[in-house]
Amino acid sequence: MVLQTIVALVALVAAIWTIYHVWTQNTQDSQGMKVVWTILAVLFSIVTAIIYYFVRAR
Repeated sequence: MVLQTIVALVALVAAIWTIYHVWTQNTQDSQGMKVVWTILAVLFSIVTAIIYYFVRAR
């Protein structure tokens, strides 16, 4: 039960970080691409955050 809570909190933080970074820091992507990143962040938060970090955020 504690592990599920920790994973859920990590997933929430990952989704929030990804969405925040996509919409405020990333000025090179189009609106459509930002929407795609946002949808992916909501659906697959931890995996999307990792992929986004290595592909875009650096």
